This record gives sequence, C-alpha cells and structure tokens, in this order.
Amino acid sequence: MTVRFAAPADAAAIAALYAPFVEGSAVSLEDSAPTVTEMAARIAGGGHLYPWLVAEDERGVAGFASASRFRPRQGYRFTVETSVYVAPDRQGAGLGRRLYMVLIDLLTRQGFTQAIAALTAPNDASAALHRAMGFKKCGTYGQVGWKLGQWWDVALWQRALAPQQTPPQEPRPYREVGLDPGSK
Repeated sequence: MTVRFAAPADAAAIAALYAPFVEGSAVSLEDSAPTVTEMAARIAGGGHLYPWLVAEDERGVAGFASASRFRPRQGYRFTVETSVYVAPDRQGAGLGRRLYMVLIDLLTRQGFTQAIAALTAPNDASAALHRAMGFKKCGTYGQVGWKLGQWWDVALWQRALAPQQTPPQEPRPYREVGLDPGSK
C-alpha cells in the first residue's frame, strides 16, 4: 500500500469511493455525490497548503485523506479540518490509521497547530479511529444536519499538531515538506 499526494487524475477514483458515503448513509451530510469535475476542483482548491492524499495498491485507490481550511477568518489559519475515507470493502485493515498518520505528520511539519474533525453522530467506527489517532471529542452540534429523513448531530474532535509559537510562523506549503517515507 502506497500513500501519495493526490493528483487531478485521481478525481474519478476518489469521487467513486466517496459516493456511497453520500448516497447511502449520513456519514457525509452532502445531498448528492460530487461529480468527477467537482472532486477535481476540490483537490485543486486545496492549493499549496491543504493536501489531499490517496492510498493505493494493485487494485487502485483504496482511501483518501484531506485537509481543508477550518474557517475563512485569518486568525484561524493555523488550524485545519481533516477527513479520511476508506473504501467500504477495505475497511478494518488499518488503512484509515495509515492515511491519518501520514496526513497528521505532514500537517505537523507544515506548522499547523490544531486539527479539527467533524463527524456525523453516531458513527462509532469513525469515533474510534479519531480516538486512536489522538483526537479528543470537544463538543457536539446537536441536531444540525438533515438527511435520510432525520436530524443528525455533528461531533467535533480536536488534536494538537505542531507546538504553538508566539509569534506564530505561517504554515509551509505541503510540497515543501514532502511526504515522510517513514509515515508510509
């Protein structure tokens, strides 16, 4: 299994992997699965600061992880929101942990100080993954998501990354720090 930076050519595989989470569950609160074009735009939209990673093997893309801007206000620029998705037929083999290890290492070396994950609740498997990766549940937005004919909570999980500095140094572009082969 190789973990690498996502490329525009991965958009179709990522969109196909993500679609079941949108169409058949409340894991994602999106109403319709993004098209390949929309997924390519999301990958490109990460710019130089917010990486997208894929895990692939001989069968193709098995999972992906991404980071995105936490909030648009400048004061939040040291915090990222993270996501990890693993193909349903590949879950339970540690792939989510592997993707998260690489992503967390990368974000830490970039200089981000906090990672936030928002999980539709309940989602015991995702909560267990986040707990195992050092995230702590820090709150819940009650009944804020509507999907599949019901209201859903969104649980917030947080993990410290790089130490906070005063004054802080701006996060570095992810390609400058590269992927750590030891994290693969």
